[in-house]
Amino acid sequence: MMLYSEDLLGRQNADGGWSYFRGGSWTEPTCYALMALAASGRGHEVEVRRGMEWLQRCQRPDGGFAPRESVRESTWVTALTLLLPTPTGGSFDRPHAETWTVEQTGRESGWVFRLRLWMLGAGSSADSMSFDGWPWYPGAAAWVGPTALSILALQKMDKRGGGPISRSDLKKRIAQGRGYLLARRCRDGGWNHGSTRALGYDSDSYPETTGLALLALHGLNDPKVRQGVVRGEQQLAVCRSSEGASWLRLGLGAHGRPPLTPPIPNQASDGGKAPVMHGGVMEIAIAALAEAAQAGRNSFLDV
Repeated sequence: MMLYSEDLLGRQNADGGWSYFRGGSWTEPTCYALMALAASGRGHEVEVRRGMEWLQRCQRPDGGFAPRESVRESTWVTALTLLLPTPTGGSFDRPHAETWTVEQTGRESGWVFRLRLWMLGAGSSADSMSFDGWPWYPGAAAWVGPTALSILALQKMDKRGGGPISRSDLKKRIAQGRGYLLARRCRDGGWNHGSTRALGYDSDSYPETTGLALLALHGLNDPKVRQGVVRGEQQLAVCRSSEGASWLRLGLGAHGRPPLTPPIPNQASDGGKAPVMHGGVMEIAIAALAEAAQAGRNSFLDV
């Protein structure tokens, strides 16, 4: 964890945020960097405070967060802010952000969209349209990534208690999101971004989204989840992406599966066995979070 933390601290921008690789700050890498620094257990109070001050400037009047300061519209990144530990994330309007997140649904949740699918002969998609997921942007269709992260955010809200949304409403919304994930599995048992078929062909699953979906489905005893775990283990055995391997380790670990040896940052492939890490902030932060989870500190599940 020390290597990861030092690398992340060296990449913090002067304004307090983090970029994906280099350049201006963005909400997504900033949230993951703050989560990784918090999971390291080493404090970094000054850097975390500067990051939170930058993040606070991205909260919009509707309660959501924009992907960066120059964007006016709130998006899915609001869920990431709710995954920050409470002491770390206490400087923004958390209840307003919680309400914004719970209220978001995918475009296919509406009856007009479902009717359009039926008229186009897409009746086979009825099951996947029966559950409300979360979109990347308000008013758009739901996808696996924002749905999984929003589920994790709502689960933290439920554990914390005392928020603006009742626990019964939170549990109903979590169940809807989980239903969406189960309905969007690929034929091979894993998950991609959410499109299980394209141009008449079955789509393959991806390591990153399979790991993320498994993480959001932790503790759920369902044959479909068990099939997803099997697919995740198959993917991890051959995964060449550091970020993909980290998400798989997080997801499989949440189901009690022992993780593989974590990748080493900025190290090239070792005879085709070790994933290649290119050194972006997201890649480093998620690898740090996977390592912390292996040590018993899962920032996605712990309050």
